[in-house]
Amino acid sequence: MLETMNSHERLKLMRFVCSFAWADLEISDAERAFVHKLVGRLDLTRHEQAQVAGWMTMPPRAEELDPYDIPTQHRTVFLSTVRAMMASDGQVTEGEVETYKILEQLVQ
Repeated sequence: MLETMNSHERLKLMRFVCSFAWADLEISDAERAFVHKLVGRLDLTRHEQAQVAGWMTMPPRAEELDPYDIPTQHRTVFLSTVRAMMASDGQVTEGEVETYKILEQLVQ
């Protein structure tokens, strides 16, 4: 399903993934590795990769994260990818779970 996303949708996915990486206010090596691997799978351009690198330095702004803007056909992929990000460091915090539940409710 990732391969069916256009460039705009792939960047939107990465915004959400990076925002969840920041949920506990720090980025672990495992989360960095997850993002790096996902960037490779999404075949992002150099400019897009630079945007993602910026989000790994400073989280995306809240106004860039509108759950209602997630395409209907990609909602399941967004949710599963965010879940995988949450689990990537082996520690899912209560804050991450609560934030995920809100996202899940908003896109259903």
